[in-house]
Amino acid sequence: MGVFTMPSLGADMEAGKLVEWLVKPGDTVHRGDVVAVVETQKGAIEIEIFQDGTVTELLAELGRELPVGAPLATVLAEGEAPPATTAAPPRAPEPEPEPEPEPAEDRAPAMAPPIPPPAPETPRTPPARPAAPAPPVRTGARPASPAARQLAEKLGVDIAALKGSGPGGAILLADVEHAAPGKPKTSASPMEEMRKAIAAAMTRAKRTIPHFYLSETIDVDPAIAFLETRNEGCPPAERILLGALFVRAATLAAAKVKTMNGHYLEDRGYVPAQVVNPGVAIALRGGGLVAPALMDAGAMTLEQTMAGMRDLVTRARAGRLRGSEMTEGTITISSLGDTGAEAMTGVIFPPQVALVGIGAPHLRPWVVEGSVVPRHVVTLTMSADHRVSDGRQVARFIAEFEDLMQRPEDL
Repeated sequence: MGVFTMPSLGADMEAGKLVEWLVKPGDTVHRGDVVAVVETQKGAIEIEIFQDGTVTELLAELGRELPVGAPLATVLAEGEAPPATTAAPPRAPEPEPEPEPEPAEDRAPAMAPPIPPPAPETPRTPPARPAAPAPPVRTGARPASPAARQLAEKLGVDIAALKGSGPGGAILLADVEHAAPGKPKTSASPMEEMRKAIAAAMTRAKRTIPHFYLSETIDVDPAIAFLETRNEGCPPAERILLGALFVRAATLAAAKVKTMNGHYLEDRGYVPAQVVNPGVAIALRGGGLVAPALMDAGAMTLEQTMAGMRDLVTRARAGRLRGSEMTEGTITISSLGDTGAEAMTGVIFPPQVALVGIGAPHLRPWVVEGSVVPRHVVTLTMSADHRVSDGRQVARFIAEFEDLMQRPEDL
């Protein structure tokens, strides 16, 4: 019988609040199933189980702050018999027989007063262990983030009567606050907690990771022309964005330059990853930043990469990211989008060893076959861990990335 424990959902996570159970005792679970929702400084995250079996008992109560490693549930492996119990079922107490008179020769000497036998005690049965609270069962109710549900309960707002502004009509914190005019606004508190978490992680990264940086300006006119042809006549939901080409090019480059794709662990040193799980930096509405991973992106097509990125953005802003997406990224891509500054230099997300920062496209004079022509260019800045790589390896990654952006049809 295995014990499912509170996972670590970030390099600086020490504890999380259990806000929702998605399973109950008796449910069959499989590796990768989402079984609970935990609230951390970075928001609500769905956590997965990493074993097959049957849930036998829920050990943690909802609403409790639990440290990493705390037991959450017990799971009986497939084919495993439940442990035999040694406790006999409680029986009704039986009256004890009256003590028989002692023989004369066995009695105590006359000078010692006889000791009266102890009064018979009524046998006690051990108190029954209270059953674990029944987990909330998802029904066809309107979707809402755990934080929104908690705030609605605190402010006395009927969440079923609200109209959500999130993806798919999901109810967000702002929707609850707007429904309670005059009540104290608490949206700043979660954001403050997220800022604290980001500050702690980035401070640790800068203090412990020996960063170094290489930059290159890259012509993206071939990529823009490719997208214009590819997207012509497509509805918005089926269009490919330039950011998907960046993620795809970084994924393929990381697969070739192994020192850019993996984790540096204090007890093991550098551990290269077997697959590429690019973290995609996502700006949340109202502020804050998360970088969930697009799992095994190397096996995806360009279209699948775009669909996966859309899904991550939707779930990140609705508070429905998964634990594995927050912990198993192997390299991060952070892009400023269509508008903004020309360049950005990012901080590596530990325990990763590299981050790709890409500025917004700008129209600049560019030399093409000996002539100066206007071209759209982006500046790529690579942040790398000097414990794992050096300038030559980072330069190779950038060259692979640039070559792929000149051949977007191969992405």
